[in-house]
Amino acid sequence: MLSGARADGQAGGQGSPLGLPGDEGSTRTAVRQMFATVAHRYDFLNHFLSLGRDIAWRRAAALALKETLARPGSSVADVCCGTGDLSFCLGRHSQGVVLGADFCHPMLAIARKKVNLTSRPILFLEADALHLPFADASLDAVASAFGFRNLAHYGRGIEELRRVLKSGGRIAILEFSRVRGRLLGPLFRFYFHHILPRLGKWISGVDGPYQYLPESVAKFPDQEELAQRLREAGFQNVSYLNFTGGVAALHLGEKS
Repeated sequence: MLSGARADGQAGGQGSPLGLPGDEGSTRTAVRQMFATVAHRYDFLNHFLSLGRDIAWRRAAALALKETLARPGSSVADVCCGTGDLSFCLGRHSQGVVLGADFCHPMLAIARKKVNLTSRPILFLEADALHLPFADASLDAVASAFGFRNLAHYGRGIEELRRVLKSGGRIAILEFSRVRGRLLGPLFRFYFHHILPRLGKWISGVDGPYQYLPESVAKFPDQEELAQRLREAGFQNVSYLNFTGGVAALHLGEKS
């Protein structure tokens, strides 16, 4: 997850602030290394720092794709799957194939160990979300939970997800977004900027990753901007659903 709620209304940047400006290769390397350092505590920190709400948000994302997943022979990819929590949520509704893709090997190693704990097999692939190993128009749905924000280029990420979708295929992006509300907003921002990074560092034993949160979230598009980017990329019936006042938002759309 390694994220938090956006605190301002500024336009989102081109991609993750990690790495050298304009150098997507250095961004990929920095993101991969960062997640590798916290993989061993990643699941616990996600649930602990979100007070367990991330579990419900992932379930809601999978439920939004239930109709597509329920078709016999359907195929869905969880992109930037991390340790696979969304993949397993998707698998509970799937009557077809569930794929998980991520480029951080230590995270995938944990995801693959979890497969033995589920009744439905899920195939996890080591792959970059900007260069997915799937054919054009080959998937019925693509989803991502708390990973899309870490891409080196958001626009190219949207284009790549659209490329692999069949006509009429569905996209679901679950990310932290802009908190709304006169009371919740300030309270969450205080937690996000002053408490969450310290807890993350203390529990993970790693200094850098949870200091990355405020900068990365500030660059990420808010609800309306991300919805507009999806429309401009050729998605139709685009909508979003806020969770917990906008702490997280689920964006949905269909490939036209």
